[in-house]
Amino acid sequence: MINSELFHIDSVEIENNNYYTVEQVKEKAGIKIGENIFRLKKNSIKDKLLKDPYFENVLIKRKLPSTVILDVTERTEKAAVFNKNAYIIIDANGLVLRTADKAPKITVIEGLTVKRAKAGKPLEIEENSILTDTLNMLKSMEDSDLFFKKIEISNVIIKAHIYDQLICEGTPKNLGESIKNGNLETALYEMYSKGIERGIIKIGTDNYCSFDPNVE
Repeated sequence: MINSELFHIDSVEIENNNYYTVEQVKEKAGIKIGENIFRLKKNSIKDKLLKDPYFENVLIKRKLPSTVILDVTERTEKAAVFNKNAYIIIDANGLVLRTADKAPKITVIEGLTVKRAKAGKPLEIEENSILTDTLNMLKSMEDSDLFFKKIEISNVIIKAHIYDQLICEGTPKNLGESIKNGNLETALYEMYSKGIERGIIKIGTDNYCSFDPNVE
């Protein structure tokens, strides 16, 4: 009975994919239609998929009599670190996902000193603590529905661009706190309502905030 054609795989379903299409996930998994569902090497398929840095986890389920379900958890692109005319795409934990020639539609980080960037491994840079604080700030930014086009890092101070000529300046920690407590969002709303799209918002300690209309 177990060898019956009834248990030959005739369909593969993909769940929770986002970056990759259904067909791309199927191709990467390499599950053969017509194979006996009980002979499916789940661990081998999972190991194969997890070699791709975009996959964080994969659950493989048999839906008898003849369907295989791949429930994938994908890592999300959070920032692009500019280095030597290329963009190193990383997730929220600083894991390298891929390298691109063109800037993707995510926050670009400039000014980091890259030592090693290998897909599937943490990005190795000299300014580790600054990158960690910056990624935490981006998480707070995302939670507050804010978006920075570009972040320039210089020593401990960063310049976060809302627009090309509208910049938030301060340490990643201070900027993150200002985002979390809503101060930056309030300041930006007031500026939007006045049609201001140029200037520098300087964020200091203890929620200190000042505005300079002059951009260098």
